[in-house]
Amino acid sequence: MTVERTQTDRGPEFAGIRIGRPATGALIDAGYSTLADLPDNLDEIAALHGVGPKAIRLLNEARAQG
Repeated sequence: MTVERTQTDRGPEFAGIRIGRPATGALIDAGYSTLADLPDNLDEIAALHGVGPKAIRLLNEARAQG
């Protein structure tokens, strides 16, 4: 018997910011769906598997641009 697992490709963008597939998936799996949903201190999400320094930097830049 073969078990087939399907998972939707979420793409490399989170809220229009190209942070990469692993980071996007990690944020969505953690329950975040918009930039406003993220904690004020983005270092708190750095512990999520797939969210690295580049993703944190890009998210901070997006916040600064408003």
